[in-house]
Amino acid sequence: MSKKKFLILRLSGKSEIIQSTPIIRLLKTQLDAEVHYLTKTSHHFLLAANPYLDKIYLKENNQIQLIKTLKKEQYNHIIDLQNDRKTYFFRWLLKTEVIPYPKINLKQWLMVRFKINKPGSQHLVDRFLATLKPFHLKADNLGLDYFIPEKDEIEIQWLPKSHQKGYILFAIEAPFATRQLPLERMIELCDKINRPILIIGGKEDREKGEKIKAFFERKEENKAYEPGLKKLGKKAEIFNGCGKFNFNQQASLIKNALAVFTHDSPMLHLAAAFKKETFTIWGNTIPEFGQYPYRTHFTIFERKNLKCRPCSVKGFSQCPLGHFKCMNEIKFDFYIP
Repeated sequence: MSKKKFLILRLSGKSEIIQSTPIIRLLKTQLDAEVHYLTKTSHHFLLAANPYLDKIYLKENNQIQLIKTLKKEQYNHIIDLQNDRKTYFFRWLLKTEVIPYPKINLKQWLMVRFKINKPGSQHLVDRFLATLKPFHLKADNLGLDYFIPEKDEIEIQWLPKSHQKGYILFAIEAPFATRQLPLERMIELCDKINRPILIIGGKEDREKGEKIKAFFERKEENKAYEPGLKKLGKKAEIFNGCGKFNFNQQASLIKNALAVFTHDSPMLHLAAAFKKETFTIWGNTIPEFGQYPYRTHFTIFERKNLKCRPCSVKGFSQCPLGHFKCMNEIKFDFYIP
């Protein structure tokens, strides 16, 4: 009997692609299926090292040739983990049995528009896993996968000596400004972490990282204050890695961290994939949208009971009301052993 052949559709969303990895693993390990994945060219690196995938197809400009190639594969099933107009095109042309994941767009809209929050919001990963019910596969409870190419593994000795015995990672990037702490609150959080801290983010976060680093820098003119700082137990030392590492290298840094602090961003899901103690910071979005850390121990920082929150499923370039209370009024209460 020939193997069943599956095509998984997820074109966009780094977070969602990372959260789709249990589907790939279960199809391969329990069904011994041939598993293919279609995504955007720009997201190929997220899946390139995944040993459970047989083929990765990329949505490029020449879609006619891509469709011809996909038709030749003669898939038994298509699992649509995007389930929107971007994937309907492929579903319609391939004419294969399609299993779409259940979306909660209406529920999210009700949360944003009327603040109707139905308890028991299902995690996105579990909604993805619902597509496997027809095949009677059992959840293996292993959580998310992320595989780092060997060339992108960061050696601990490449970091400053202050960080080589262990560091806390703070991923300061966020896809929208309303999902990112203001600079002064980042500094406050770093002061509370009070350990060697490795900051990661994109090139656009580089300047913020430098300002955080400058705040904690031990300067010659401040030498007189050193005994007092030591007495207070001030141990925050900042290494600004913003803009210095590619995504897979950032994953390697997360894998080697003692704990991870992150906004609602793809880094949250990398931390979950490596089973890290994860401290998540939520602004205009909420964990009830179903993308909190999956199968790892985590702490949530959020300002509950704000009438204006959530104000969007995604985010804005600035607070629509101007006060940004969802971030400015978060209390940082935590313990790192």
